[in-house]
This record gives sequence, structure tokens and C-alpha cells, in this order.
Amino acid sequence: MTPVERFRELLAIPTVSHVDPALTDTARFDEFHAALARLYPLAHQHLDREVVAGHSLLYRWRGSTTAAPLLLLAHQDVVDTAGQRWTRDPFAAVVEGEGAQATLYARGAIDDKGALVAIMEAVEESLADGAVPRTDVWLAFGHDEETLGAGARAMAAVLAERGIRPALVLDEGGAVVDGALPGVAAPTAMIGVAERGTATFVLIAREAGGHASTPPAFPATARLARAIDRVRRRPFPRRLVPPVRAMLATAAAHATEPLGTLFRRSAVTAPALTAVFAALGPETNALVRTTAVVTRLEGSAGDNVLATTARATVNVRMLPGETISDAAVHLRRAIADPLIDIELRHGGDPSTVSPWRGPAWRRLSAAVGDTLGDDVIPLPYLQLGASDSRFYTGLTENVYRFAPFHLTRAERDALHAPDERIRVEVWLRGIRFYRALLAS
Repeated sequence: MTPVERFRELLAIPTVSHVDPALTDTARFDEFHAALARLYPLAHQHLDREVVAGHSLLYRWRGSTTAAPLLLLAHQDVVDTAGQRWTRDPFAAVVEGEGAQATLYARGAIDDKGALVAIMEAVEESLADGAVPRTDVWLAFGHDEETLGAGARAMAAVLAERGIRPALVLDEGGAVVDGALPGVAAPTAMIGVAERGTATFVLIAREAGGHASTPPAFPATARLARAIDRVRRRPFPRRLVPPVRAMLATAAAHATEPLGTLFRRSAVTAPALTAVFAALGPETNALVRTTAVVTRLEGSAGDNVLATTARATVNVRMLPGETISDAAVHLRRAIADPLIDIELRHGGDPSTVSPWRGPAWRRLSAAVGDTLGDDVIPLPYLQLGASDSRFYTGLTENVYRFAPFHLTRAERDALHAPDERIRVEVWLRGIRFYRALLAS
């Protein structure tokens, strides 16, 4: 079988995770594990493998020295496709087009089986060539990253108990992109050095209830709607956090003027830069402010019944330097209504910030230049979404978030959306990146 055929077989297994674990079809994960063992026989012959927390996979490839190991992360699970309008079967893993335009459509093609399978391909190829890594290599493949992250948390705890202190941890995250920053023409490898915190709050408005034919002047739903609108109209303040300042400083040497000077002097130009970033679009806005958005609404159970309790779920993503408590204070001030209760459902503060200088950073940068193009600029980056990597920051300061795939804007927009896809040529190049990293 070819690498692409193995990739397609693994993509066809619908390893969908759910917030309620009882809804997750664990047999699909058993099927996925069996397929990995069959498709990658050398890896399963030479690496130690253990199952953690039910369905997470932890591998150890023993190296020739006792130096600090390399830890590569990925996750087996994918998000559900229910309610999405795909133009192809999301688990048929079809390839369309020819040559450089050949594209593989499937749920998980990028997030995150693209990385997981590319890592396994790199390991299998290296073993076939008789390679022995300089240090131990650990592979940690979680089974519920899209929901709870319990698998990653458990694997991180196992490694901590064994005293494993990796020299470098790499998880999914940024990609190689074009046009990431205004004035920078070269493609950039967006390497996450930190990720935002995440919190889920619930806004609650209450009233006596009754029949909808005789509503009060200001029902609970109207009070809640006002609160939601105030959250939208009173956003968190803009600011430049250290990872974004580092991104701008690194990009300055590659930017056209006067943008290069603006990036280089971000301590002075921060007000102008943050205003521009906020206006450019959702991604750049999220780099310069904590964001809050209502994602779910709940009201009455009947069409003609007044809601005794109306709820809105608010998803908050916090910049480094802020906490869940800070977010709660901001929401309270923005809503300015003591009759709206604000409850924290769950959350975690932003991650620590990894260095964008030093041996680990140089190791990643070298692998990027050697395999993805010597014109690609490695840039430190603030990861906007959450990943399993947040559970491993207690093991080492060198935790990074980067998938070695050159993605278009449309391809990035398809993550968690219909018609998720990756170009075959781009995915195969990613295998070379992991091979270079394993050999470094």
C-alpha cells in the first residue's frame, strides 16, 4: 500500500468523540488501533505501546542516548459531521484532481489524522531505513481532544510520574500560510508558542413564568437578549501580548516598509497595530483581544409557555496574562445587570509561553527550512484554539504547536466544517518534515 492508501483507510474510520462519553462509539477506536498495528508493522514491532485512559495511545521509541526525548502529539478523534452539508461522504476519503491539485476530502484530513498518520509514516520509513533516533521518541495520541482532553491529561500524568522531561513537545497548531501578516509576501510557518485560555460561562435570566398570551413587560428572554447584546457591544480591550510582539519582531525583517518599522517598534505602535488587527478579520482580531461569543441559547420548552429560566452559553478565549476570574469580571461589568446570573461551567487559564529562541526553536526551524522550503519564515505565533499540548506544559518549557502543512485560507476554513480536505502533495511533504525532526 502507498502512504496515501493507508491514510485513506484510517480516515474512513469514524472516530468521532462526544462531550458525553456514553455517546462515543468506542468500537471505532478499537478498529482504528487495530488498523494502525496492521498498517505500521515495524513501528509496532520496535516501539513500546500502551493504552492509557481507555483509548489513548502512548508509544516509546528507544534512542541511542539518554538525552532528553522528543515528544510528538496528535489525536485520533474527529468532530461530528451531523448537520453539516458535505458535498462528499465525509468518511469516504475520496481523492479528486490530478498532480499538484490532487486533494483528499475527509473528516480529520487536517484535524488531526493528517498529523497522526504523517508521524506514523515517518516512523515506519525511518525504521525501514534502519534508523535509530539519537534520543527516545515518545508519541502520544489522545482519543478525546475535541471534547474533554482526558486522554492527553492522563498520558501527561504518566510521563510526569516517570520523570520524562522532553527537550521538545510538538502538537497540532499553526500551519504554513500565505498572507498571514500584511506586508509579508513570503510564506510563514506559524509555530504556536502559547495558546489562549478557554472558559464556558452561562448567563441566566429568571422569571415567574406563565402563559405566553400574557407576557410581562420585560420577560427573561428579553433580559437575556439585552445581556447578550451588551457582551457583543462591549468587547475585551485590545493589547499586544508577548507571543504576538515576538511574531511582529520576527516578521519585521521580511515586511515591506513602512510596515517593517511598525512591526519592529511595536512598543510604540501597539495602539495602531491592535486597531488594524482588530479590523482585518476574525483571526487577527483574536490575536489582540480576549474574545467572547454566545454559542447556545435555551428558553422555554413550549411555544406558548414563558421561560422561567433563559440561558445563554458564552465561549471565552483569553489572551496570555488574563485569567478566568478576569473574564468573569469583564462579563459582569459589560452586562451591568445584577439580575443576570453568571456561572462558570468549565475552563482553563492560558498556557505558559514557550521560548522562540534556543535549541528547541532552532530544531523546529531547521526542519521547516529543510523540508517545507527555504523561503518559509518560521514565526512565533499565539495559538487561537485549545489543543492537547496544554496538558504537557508541566513537563517542559519547550511546547510548540505546528502542523507541517501548507494550507490555503479555504482549507483552514474547512476545519470542523463541511468538505475538510488536504492536498496530497502537501500531506506527503509533511511526512518529510517529521522525518527530519526524528533525525535531528
